[in-house]
Amino acid sequence: MFHFDPEIFIPFLVFSIPIIAIVGGITVAVVKSLGRQRLVELAQQERIAAIQRGLDISKLPPLPSLADDDDLALGLSAHERDRRRAQGMLIAGLITLFAGAGIMAFLLIVEVNDRAWAVGIIPGLVGVALLLSAWIVSPKGGRGPGAA
Repeated sequence: MFHFDPEIFIPFLVFSIPIIAIVGGITVAVVKSLGRQRLVELAQQERIAAIQRGLDISKLPPLPSLADDDDLALGLSAHERDRRRAQGMLIAGLITLFAGAGIMAFLLIVEVNDRAWAVGIIPGLVGVALLLSAWIVSPKGGRGPGAA
């Protein structure tokens, strides 16, 4: 059976997780910003085409903003915003919880150390916290647009 050298593997594992998280966070922010810029650019092109055709611009919807408030840019209601926030936390919680479980299982299998598996407890508990947060912020019955 293949045996990992703990002197090399553990520091690599410990430092690779935060580096991947930071790079991933920066990448998400850049992609989100580029998408928002593209949305505004397309809305401006649509407005220019309407002006060229002689349409009344007051009848067109307002231009989306580049602000960080996605709810205003997407025109979401408070209920829909809360539902999207809860759904995002639910997805993040599940991913983080299972990443922690995977780290624990992996470290149990490779038997690096008797207690090395405990490293997976931290992301696992972060996943549980995100799942609880999703449950707390999720919209409760009767406040939605389709409620009686």
